[in-house]
Amino acid sequence: MSDNRQSLSDLASLTQTPAPQPTTDGAPAGGGESTTFDAPAPVVSTMPLRQQELDKYGRAYATGRRKDAVARVWLKPGSGKITINGRDQITYFARPTLRLVINQVFGITEREGQYDVICTVKGGGLSGQAGAVKHGISQAITKYEPILRAPVKAAGFLTRDSRTVERKKYGRAKARRSFQFSKR
Repeated sequence: MSDNRQSLSDLASLTQTPAPQPTTDGAPAGGGESTTFDAPAPVVSTMPLRQQELDKYGRAYATGRRKDAVARVWLKPGSGKITINGRDQITYFARPTLRLVINQVFGITEREGQYDVICTVKGGGLSGQAGAVKHGISQAITKYEPILRAPVKAAGFLTRDSRTVERKKYGRAKARRSFQFSKR
């Protein structure tokens, strides 16, 4: 009976072999022979890489939506300046939490201060507008750098948050609230 143990130097020579060769064990296990293989070849992804989508000015364009807000976003390489409706992000979104929401995408992709963002946003309130801008930046950055699509998608930034305000029904004070009951 031969000893099938290999040392570390023997395993290093396996990487230089052209193709994995099956080896049979000397002792039968369970009535049959067991076959072991060397390390399998690495799996190469057959999915095509998405193409970079830029306009004639070298910017990536995307539309972001959240609640009733719609944001049109243009992204280009720059110093990290974010302009919303012609104003700086600090003046437009005074609350730091809203600015944090917008900059989440750059934190995930490790691209802080590398892109300038120009966007116009309409409809909804400030919270919905911040979510719409974040959604637009997420889509635009994946159009500018398609390789970043995986981390942005894994963070859930490419999915449109479809929650909206429920409509008011007739015979009700609001969407579900009844009118106040009066005994007399």
